[in-house]
Amino acid sequence: MSAVDPITASMSIAGSGLEAQSQRLRVVSENIANAESTGSLSGADPYRRRTITFDSVMNRAAGVNLVRVKDYGIDNAPFRLEYEPGHQAADENGNVKRPNVNVLVEMSDMREANRSYEANLQIFKQARAMAAMTIDMLKGSSS
Repeated sequence: MSAVDPITASMSIAGSGLEAQSQRLRVVSENIANAESTGSLSGADPYRRRTITFDSVMNRAAGVNLVRVKDYGIDNAPFRLEYEPGHQAADENGNVKRPNVNVLVEMSDMREANRSYEANLQIFKQARAMAAMTIDMLKGSSS
């Protein structure tokens, strides 16, 4: 059984976290961008909020658990109804279905994803700096 290099392992873990949070930010951005997107026909369904879930995956070569996107899903929460009889997507009662996106929830999720991304980035930077210091020390001892 081979020994796992802790610096490389840290960089692998942080890198997988960066990728996962990047995908999360993409989904949140899509939700915010479509928060007011209605159907184009009378009674048509509007944009439905997207979700993302993660899973831990063992990387046997590196000997570490990494985070990966497990699934992209759809939030089945009900749509909001607003009375707008002149709207192109209004049904026979004058109600327009609005997306099930709550911008405050999305902004909170975006803040959390951003903080997690920044934390993973700091770990990656620290691991890289430690690797550089180790190389410098080895260069100095071989002279």
